[in-house]
Amino acid sequence: MLSNRHVPKLLYASTIFVSSFLLFLVQPIIAKQILPWFGGSVAVWTTCLLFFQLALLGGYAYSDLSSRLKPQVQSTLHIALLIASLASLPIIAGMGWKPEGEEEPILRILGLLAITIGLPYFMLSTTGPLVQSWFAREHVNDSTAKRVYRFFALSNFGSMLGLLSYPFAIEMFVSTRIQAWVWSVSYAVFVVLCVASALCSLSSGLTNSPVIEEKDASTCTTPVSGKAPALGDYLLWLSLAALGSLLLMAISTHITQNIASVPLLWVLPLTLYLLSFVLCFGGREGHGLYERCFLLLPMLFVLGVMALLLNANDGIMSIDAVSLYCGGLFLCCMFCHGELAHAKPAPKYLTRFYLMISAGGAIGGLFVCLLASRLFNNYWELPLGFTACALMAVFVTIKMQNRPLDVIFPIAALAATGVCSYCFYSYGNFRNDETILASRNFYGVLCVRQIMPGNYSETKRQLMHGVIMHGEQYTSPNSHKIITSYYGRSSGIGMVLSSIRPVEQNVGVVGLGTGTLAGYGETGDRIRFYEINPQVVDIARKYFYYLKESRAKIEIALGDARLVLEREPSQRFDVLAVDAFSSDAIPVHLITREALKVYLRHIKPDGAVAFHVTNRYLNLAPVVKLLADEVGMEAVLISDSPATPFAHTDWVIVTQNRSFLSDPDVMKKRGKIETIPGLTPWTDDFNNLFRILK
Repeated sequence: MLSNRHVPKLLYASTIFVSSFLLFLVQPIIAKQILPWFGGSVAVWTTCLLFFQLALLGGYAYSDLSSRLKPQVQSTLHIALLIASLASLPIIAGMGWKPEGEEEPILRILGLLAITIGLPYFMLSTTGPLVQSWFAREHVNDSTAKRVYRFFALSNFGSMLGLLSYPFAIEMFVSTRIQAWVWSVSYAVFVVLCVASALCSLSSGLTNSPVIEEKDASTCTTPVSGKAPALGDYLLWLSLAALGSLLLMAISTHITQNIASVPLLWVLPLTLYLLSFVLCFGGREGHGLYERCFLLLPMLFVLGVMALLLNANDGIMSIDAVSLYCGGLFLCCMFCHGELAHAKPAPKYLTRFYLMISAGGAIGGLFVCLLASRLFNNYWELPLGFTACALMAVFVTIKMQNRPLDVIFPIAALAATGVCSYCFYSYGNFRNDETILASRNFYGVLCVRQIMPGNYSETKRQLMHGVIMHGEQYTSPNSHKIITSYYGRSSGIGMVLSSIRPVEQNVGVVGLGTGTLAGYGETGDRIRFYEINPQVVDIARKYFYYLKESRAKIEIALGDARLVLEREPSQRFDVLAVDAFSSDAIPVHLITREALKVYLRHIKPDGAVAFHVTNRYLNLAPVVKLLADEVGMEAVLISDSPATPFAHTDWVIVTQNRSFLSDPDVMKKRGKIETIPGLTPWTDDFNNLFRILK
């Protein structure tokens, strides 16, 4: 049986663990809820991360300030806020927050999150530092207080477990709505635990003064009390925390923009980030596993490799590179958080220490989410983060002169700084000779390149979204009307547009790109594009000729295609093309049961929905086939690998049109869609990428 003196410790540990578990579990739950409302953009997750960091900062600031109150006042205030936070349950985002036009997405997401989960998240974020301060104050006169930083490791372990449970256990089996309800019930359990902890702290016989008495701690590695941190200490804590946060968000963006903005790829980098905290602050007396002499050289080597790879092949992300960048993130975070652990203050100042860590995390998030998209026209924050990490290593290693061989560490750090600085410079300049426009906003980086004759017979212009080409056009007047890239007449979209061809064709296109499909338009036709990114519309009109030279009537609806289509009356399209996949990242909400229902409402009975499913990493055709089977329609896979100026494409056409299905050319090119065991139709509430990885 537990002795009475162990009960408070167990209660505190349980409260911290549950709060941390829920604190990070809620992040993918709420992000997945709102992802479809904002076009499935990778920036949705980074904006959510920013909110979580700001709320965490608020929680840590509250913990620091309230720890200076009398224990009775502090506990009463905290219990009142805990009870008030229950009014926010369940954590289901209100439909009124769906965007309706050209609102600023970042501000709308931040407002949505504040209303939906703001107070519960705030209360969860206060728990770790607050309960630890209760424990340290309760044990001020014994050596147990020096173990308080082990609670920090426990907190990060709970956070990590909460994150990992989502993609590997919860997301695969539970719908998003049930996830929200289960989390809400669990939060109520947390409130009970936290109230019990507050009452336990009060009943421990503390004095009315929140000030911790000084004691002799000469034998403690982490003394209960010590000298107050200097300004330099605060700046170091802030810088190390900001650097780790910046690298987390920048690498998360780099990975998700070219594969998919999905919980698995959100969780993986964040889990490694948290694991570094566990390892650096865990162990006996909070020593952790970080050792400079063992970690610095591998970290600097991988840092240089990541910087060089960033410039290789125009920065294209491969599945193999994901492991390198995630491993590199882990090593860099071990360095940043290991140095934080070495610089931690006495327990008396732990709430200030945590406040600085949280403030640094928020600074890194603000830089990536708000400043970088306005200051830069490319994802420069990643090479900038690599360079800053190498410079921090220089700062740390200059002081390592205890042994003759220690000189190798600053030399290696300077070499890594040189490599990262070169890559930082060249990252923004590797296409300058060809680039005529580069811009960036919430939805990503757009680049217009003009390719001069060389491998090509004449000059052509390309639109790049990230690292993937989203359409191209020859610049000479005689060649403007040549349809190129993914949309040739032998492609799936080309064949369906030619086969389902009334006198006046009515076509819908989800995703504008360069407007290439406008080149198919004839007099009397109508082509209506749906585009979420206003910069794409400006570029297609200004730098390409497909829209302005089309003989069809061209319409452009700005906003998330699915939301716009849900609000519109039936457009009675002959063909609706779904081609809104930025890079290799896919907006999952465009290929779900609910999405297909919306599309079918907008096509004629003998019309067709054409899905562009070309993807390096994901086998999307079986997903579309399952959706088509559910509604009793055919799913026709047409793969095409023509010569220049066209590109390899895979299109799946969903239709009941007998003329198209019996077309000899279609029958000749029709491919077999493989069956994936265990794959079920995707819905808005339930979808998972594991089963369709190539």
